[in-house]
Order: sequence, then structure tokens, then C-alpha cells
Amino acid sequence: MLLLKILFFASLITIFYIYVGYPVVLAVVSFFLNRKVKKKDFRPTVSILISAYNEAQSIAKTLENKLALVYPKDKLEIIVISDGSTDETDRIVKKFESDGVKLIRQEPRAGKTAALNLGVTHATGEIIVFCDANSIYEEKALTHLANNFNDSGVGYVTGKMVYVKPNDTRTGDGCSAYMKYENFLRLIETKAGSIVGVDGGIDAVRKKLYNEMAPDQLPDFVLPLKIIDQGYRVVYEPEAVLQETSLNTSKDEYNMRVRVALRSFWALWHMRKLLFFKDHMLFSWQLWSHKLLRYLSFVFLLTAYLSNMMLWSSGLFFKMFCILQNLCYLASIIAPCLKNKGRLSRDLYLFHYFVLLHLASAHALVRFLLGKKQTLWTPRKG
Repeated sequence: MLLLKILFFASLITIFYIYVGYPVVLAVVSFFLNRKVKKKDFRPTVSILISAYNEAQSIAKTLENKLALVYPKDKLEIIVISDGSTDETDRIVKKFESDGVKLIRQEPRAGKTAALNLGVTHATGEIIVFCDANSIYEEKALTHLANNFNDSGVGYVTGKMVYVKPNDTRTGDGCSAYMKYENFLRLIETKAGSIVGVDGGIDAVRKKLYNEMAPDQLPDFVLPLKIIDQGYRVVYEPEAVLQETSLNTSKDEYNMRVRVALRSFWALWHMRKLLFFKDHMLFSWQLWSHKLLRYLSFVFLLTAYLSNMMLWSSGLFFKMFCILQNLCYLASIIAPCLKNKGRLSRDLYLFHYFVLLHLASAHALVRFLLGKKQTLWTPRKG
């Protein structure tokens, strides 16, 4: 019984640390370190790379958006890498060739990471910006990204993703709440030194620091880690804003989260030396706390639940806490059934989204342990 209580409280403490303790401690650390980025007006040459697979519905709007950005036109290059597209994507992109947009076709289809590797070899800009085929930037997003590279110690900059909810879907609510939490962490991680996670839809890197990645590697995670390994900072720029439409259904969101988590597990494995980074122990602690423990938090949620069930007869506290846990998980199940039922359904959907994220991590870990990898996927559908 004593071992069960130790397991129960240890699990609760770990969960609390992952989601509350880490941000609090990091906020204190960042307050004292307060490593500011030396930003000022800085206009290096920029190449925007857009990897696209069957994006006929969104590619024209995305290109119009990039051509309208506030940035010197003689210093801006836009390259679309069509990853074996079989729809009208290539034909639509060619309509923008008179505006300077370049089309590169990757054949056969090899995935986003391989497409970016190919695009970099054709890029002429000092700074490479990665953009998704459905990402819409605010007009000054590029200038805000560029200003950070005035600081010679900065190697990689990520912007702020804002989810736009299609048809007021509740999955969109979950995405927004999750991104607000992530963006807060990135803000204080930047003040501490470097951030751990980035958004693949609005990222910028010095071309000289870009290292080719394996096709199955997650560029949003592996590349920033490689930049840190080279001694440069990875920072967050909240003024560089992009808008993306959140996924319509829980199934789509779940598939996407499984894919991202799986590739993140492989990224952590490939870059595992950074978990024991003697020259930068602060970042190693961040990597453990923000990523590895976060992806494994489903283990602690499970042990907290099972040990609590077995401790039911050990007192009122354990009974009440067990009831509370069951109510939370029940809320996650019924929330999708209350779609468009007002504020209550939105609040309950946060439980659903929380559980969805952890089930996806568990699924991904099983696939990782089985040696499974995922290089190709259908955009916006996981």
C-alpha cells in the first residue's frame, strides 16, 4: 500500500511539474538571465521555401500573400517545391512565374523534408524561410523575422501561429488553447536562451547553418536542435504572425498529433546527445522538461489513475480524487457530443483535446518502439 501511495503522489508531482512547475521555474530563470535579442531593422536576402503536395485549393492564396509581404522585392525569392503533386498545383504555380515565383518539381514524391533539402540547394538567400502551402502571413511578418538576424548569435527564428477555426469547430478551440500555452513557453524560453519547439509554417534559418536532414526526420524539431548544437540561439518572434486553419475533426487532429509525436521521438533519439549537453545544461533541462517528459506524460497520467483506483479504500482523499479523475475523463468523452452547445461545451472540449494529445503520444511511442517511421502523409489530414 505504501508503494502505491508513493507511485500515486510521484505521478501527480511529475504531471504538475510538466505542465505547471516547468513554466514557473523557467519564468524565474528567464527573469534573471533575460537574454535579449539584439534586434533592429535588418534586410538580408531571403528565400521562402514552400513544400506542396496536391495543394491546388490553397497554393494561389498563399503565393498572393507572400508576394504582398512588406519586404524589399529585390531581396525576396519565392520557391515552390512540388512534391510529386498530381492535381493542378504545378499549373497554378506556373501562373506566378511572371512575378518571380520559381517552381521545382520533386519526382518521385519523397516528403516534405526531402523537398526542403532540395529547395535549399536552389535558394540564393542568406536567410531561408520555411512556409506551409496553406500558411497566411501578416504583411510585416517577414520583416519581424529578419530583424532578429541582426544578432549574430541567432541562427533560427520562429514566429507565432494563430489558428483560425473553420465553421467554429471545437477542435479549433483546443488548438488555440494549446498554442497559447506553447507560445507563452517560447516567450520565456527565448529570454532564457533558446526555445525547444518551433512552428514549421513560419521559421527562418541562416542558410550557412542549414544541414541536410534525412527524409524521415521532422524539420520543425531536428533542424533547430542542429542549430543549437552549432552554438547558435533559436528564438521566438511573437510579432511574426501566421494564420492557419485548424483541423476540422478530432480524427484529423489525432492523426496529425500521432505523426508529429512519432517523428519527434525519432528526432529525440537522433539528437539524444543534447539531452546530456554538458556545454549547455540549461537547454538539456528544457529539452527533458518541454519535450521528452511532455511526450511521456501519458505514462504518469495512467499510473496516477490506476494507483488511485487501487487506493480507493485508503481514505476520503483518494475516493474524492478518483471521482474527480473519472469526471474529467468522462467530460473528454461526452464533449464531442455537445458540439455548438455554448460555453460549457467549449470548456469541456479542453478535456477532450488534452486526452487526445496524450492518446496520440502513446500511439506514437508504440510505433516508435516497433521501429515505424513516417515520411509521407496527406497534408491537413495527418
